Amino acid sequence: MALKLEEKKAKQIIVALSVVVALLVAVLNWGIDKRMVTGLDLGFFPKFHAFLNSIVSILLVLALLFIKKKKIKQHQTSMFAAFVTSAVFLVSYVVYHTLAEPTSYGGEGTLKYIYLFLLLTHIVLAAVMMPFILMTFFYAWSDKIDKHRALAKKVWPFWFYVAVSGVIIYFMIAPYYNY
Repeated sequence: MALKLEEKKAKQIIVALSVVVALLVAVLNWGIDKRMVTGLDLGFFPKFHAFLNSIVSILLVLALLFIKKKKIKQHQTSMFAAFVTSAVFLVSYVVYHTLAEPTSYGGEGTLKYIYLFLLLTHIVLAAVMMPFILMTFFYAWSDKIDKHRALAKKVWPFWFYVAVSGVIIYFMIAPYYNY
């Protein structure tokens, strides 16, 4: 009974945290007058974000390879590093989009539709996946390996897609940055 209460409480905290983060991102993206911030060189942020997403992608692949080879410690280390790198990305992303004017994609035709599809799915999945990623980590840390494994098999492909699509989005929009 105690484990179910802990899990229920963890789920409540995870959902609350996920909602707060999503609202914070929305408010900071659309609720701040960016004219207040002038003279800052923000040009390194997009490249930094692509770098972080690349690192997350690599770490997720390594973690998958490690777990398939039953190298538990290496898997845990890779997943923790991917988690921390994703958290650094999230904080950096919020700071950047709080300070910077949005950049519009300047491509046309089919490429524009591909870009918009990638961007939309990237944003939606990034927001939706956060509580599932956190729950997967909770199960691992709580030594509920069967639940962890079952959820991780569903979460991993989406997390990987978000990381890889973030890099692709960067390369597609990079020519249109005004830095």
